[in-house]
Amino acid sequence: MQAFRQHTGVVVPLDRVNVDTDQIIPKQFLKRIERTGFGEFLFYDWRFAGDGKKIPGFVLHQPRYQKATILVAGKNFGCGSSREHAVWALADFGFRVVIASSFADIFANNGLKNGLLTVRLTDEQVAEVMRRAKDSENYQLTVDLEKLIVEDGQDFSAAFAMDEFSRHGLLNGLDDIGLTLQHEAAITAYETKHPVRRSMRDVLAG
Repeated sequence: MQAFRQHTGVVVPLDRVNVDTDQIIPKQFLKRIERTGFGEFLFYDWRFAGDGKKIPGFVLHQPRYQKATILVAGKNFGCGSSREHAVWALADFGFRVVIASSFADIFANNGLKNGLLTVRLTDEQVAEVMRRAKDSENYQLTVDLEKLIVEDGQDFSAAFAMDEFSRHGLLNGLDDIGLTLQHEAAITAYETKHPVRRSMRDVLAG
């Protein structure tokens, strides 16, 4: 997993609440078994019409947001089903951070296990970031996980919270497997002292 310490990027405003995982990555695109390749289908039903043509009004089609790596959205982002593909699609599209006032718990946990930082700010702070991203060309934020601060280098700054276990994993690029492998030497030593016992079936079979 890619470590996350500090990231500066263009902000794209998705001014919608209750964005569920089927809107993030529609179910018809869940046939792949790899984690990559989902980005092109992100928000597909909002980005494209039934004939496959772009829907011009959707925010991700606007040239000013083409290089955005930070998404700010309304409350309850990532609700709905528990599909991890939603996080994969956002990351594959190029997003490193999603900012909202609240997230579905499973979506937030999936994000942390895949290097996608979910930042909770207050409703008022989210509204202000949303406004600035709409009004200012190339509006950028710096998200600092070490300092737990979001700022734009001008006059906006907001602190956010994260439990220390999740923060440690992101800072060091450690998913669940990576965290386990930190104790590889101890695991190997234990297995050496405690060899796998043969089952009764194996004993009887000789």
